[in-house]
Amino acid sequence: MSSKRDELVEKYAAHIREKFNTAPDISLLEKVARGLGPAIYNRDASTVSGTDEREMETVKKNFLIKKLGLEDSPELMEAIRKVMGTYGAGERTKYRAVVYYMLTRHFRAEAVYS
Repeated sequence: MSSKRDELVEKYAAHIREKFNTAPDISLLEKVARGLGPAIYNRDASTVSGTDEREMETVKKNFLIKKLGLEDSPELMEAIRKVMGTYGAGERTKYRAVVYYMLTRHFRAEAVYS
């Protein structure tokens, strides 16, 4: 019997395959989901709005700078916008775990989850 987190990771993996046309690294995806803690079970906290500038700023500050340890630069917001654009304007549910996973891969920061 699979856990709720396992089910969510499968859903996230499907989004990565469908929206980003790439095979996900399930081990990394599980670590990203685990790192988000209980937020993945909360409908609002588990998603990211691709149109809310404040929310994208929060992703930049709390994830890219604090978690991944990146220096603040225009490249950070460019990467967030690229991920959001690839995820697609038509996709209303942009999962935070998928966005964080794709940003982790973009910046080659997988070592943070080692």
